[in-house]
Amino acid sequence: MHEFSVTSQIVQSVLAEAESRKAKKVSEVHLVIGELTFLGLEQVRFAYEVLTKGTILESSKLVIKTQKGAVKCDNCGYQGGFSYEDDPLYHLPVPTLKCPKCGNSVNVVAGKECTIKSIKMMV
Repeated sequence: MHEFSVTSQIVQSVLAEAESRKAKKVSEVHLVIGELTFLGLEQVRFAYEVLTKGTILESSKLVIKTQKGAVKCDNCGYQGGFSYEDDPLYHLPVPTLKCPKCGNSVNVVAGKECTIKSIKMMV
């Protein structure tokens, strides 16, 4: 469950920023999480609730925006989305990171981010 460790790092970062600004309370935290992080959003929300208890983040609103994944092909110049393959070996859809136009390997250009976009705090 890597959601707990990632969320722990997010909470620590928000607490550090709030402390540096001498905040008394954090009311909202806005995140951008890419679909290729494979983070379960409900697990992130649950971990956030657990990790913020007893802190100035307790009862703060967690707002998560998801970022679609995108790839770029150096061979043909394609840039855009990709398809998923339902491989029974993995028991879940797995992204096919091959160019949908020419079949070559691609570079991921979006969807791997996990970013704190903004924090609302009272000082």
